[in-house]
Amino acid sequence: MKVSLWLIGKTNESYLDTGISIFQKRLERYLPFNIETWPDVKNAAKFSPQLLKEKEGEMILDKLKKEDFLILLDEKGKMYSSEDFAKHLEQLLQRSHRRLIFLVGGAYGFSNPLYERANAKIALSKMTFSHQMVRLFFVEQLYRALTILKNEPYHNS
Repeated sequence: MKVSLWLIGKTNESYLDTGISIFQKRLERYLPFNIETWPDVKNAAKFSPQLLKEKEGEMILDKLKKEDFLILLDEKGKMYSSEDFAKHLEQLLQRSHRRLIFLVGGAYGFSNPLYERANAKIALSKMTFSHQMVRLFFVEQLYRALTILKNEPYHNS
């Protein structure tokens, strides 16, 4: 199964890009992994938060395939410890879907149609992080989960 992290808009800070790149390279050792960045909606500043979420949602829904397994990185999602996330990931990777897609939304979150299409939601914390920071946090946690599954010495229990 191919695993993808989908992002709306580019990362604005070079230090985040550097960290994301480090973990992206490490992840490629374990599974087919890529990051796809979809462009910001044009003239986004002119839209209300609700309309912006709808436009971003339409863009993402157009790119999804029926057989994709979509997980939203959402503050209202299920929270896991690193070990539990590793177990959950292992189960996800055994499914018959061709693509497992984790989606980081824009600054205002997701549209209702995206929530309806999603197969699951995961929260990284009870705290709120910028959608920029979540990108780095998630790729690190994905890497951590894979090292846990391989019994490698990255995660300290």
